[in-house]
Amino acid sequence: MTNPRFWLIVPAAGIGQRMQAECPKQYLKIDRRFILDITLSRTLDSAPFDGCMVALHPDDRWWPDTEASGDSRVQTCHGGSARADSVLAALRALAPQVDADDWVLVHDAARPCIHRDDLTRLITSLQNHDVGGLLASPVADTLKKGNNDTPPQVRETVDRSSLWRALTPQMFRYAKLLNALELAAENARPVTDESSAMEFSGNMPVLVEGRPDNIKVTVPADLALAGFILSQF
Repeated sequence: MTNPRFWLIVPAAGIGQRMQAECPKQYLKIDRRFILDITLSRTLDSAPFDGCMVALHPDDRWWPDTEASGDSRVQTCHGGSARADSVLAALRALAPQVDADDWVLVHDAARPCIHRDDLTRLITSLQNHDVGGLLASPVADTLKKGNNDTPPQVRETVDRSSLWRALTPQMFRYAKLLNALELAAENARPVTDESSAMEFSGNMPVLVEGRPDNIKVTVPADLALAGFILSQF
C-alpha cells in the first residue's frame, strides 16, 4: 500500500433548529470568531491534511465572511438535507483528487473543542488499519430506559460497561466510506454518523478513546460551555 494521504470533510449544511438562532449554529460566534472557523483552523492546524472539503447549504450566505473562505486548503461543495447526504456529496466532490486508500476524517462543524492530542491519537491508532474508526468517550453516567408515558417512567437501568458516546472526527478509508454511504442510501437506511454506515456495510470501526470535552454545540447552553473549554487550551 502506498502512503495514504489525509483529507478533512466538514458537513456544514445544517440549519441548527435547536439553537433557535438567527443563523445556523456553525455561524454563531465564540470570542468574535465563527464556530466553523474555530473548528476548521483547530483541526487543519493539528494534522497533516492534504485538503479539506466543506459541504454548505445551497443558500448559505455567511460563508464568504468566514476566515476559512480565504484558506487555500479549503474547498466547498453543496451539501444535502441530512448529514449523510452532505458527507456523500463531499466525498464525490473530492473524487478527482483522492485515492481509494486515502484517509478521510469527517468532523462536525459545530464541534470546535477538538484537541490536538485526540487527533494525533486517532491518526496514530488507525493509520495501518484496513477500515478505520472514530473518537469516542466511555459513558460515565448511569443510563435509564424510559417508557412512553407522560411524564416518562423508568423501565430499567441500562448496563453502561460497553457503551460509548460517539464523537468526531471519524476516520475511514475513502473508498470504503463512499461505498458504505452509497449502500445505506440505496437501502434507505438512516445513518446518524459515518460509523453507522460502515457498520451497515459489514465493517467494524475501531473505538479510539477521546476527551469528553470534545462537545458539539447543539443547544444555547453549549455555546458558553464551548467558550469556557476553549479558554482552557
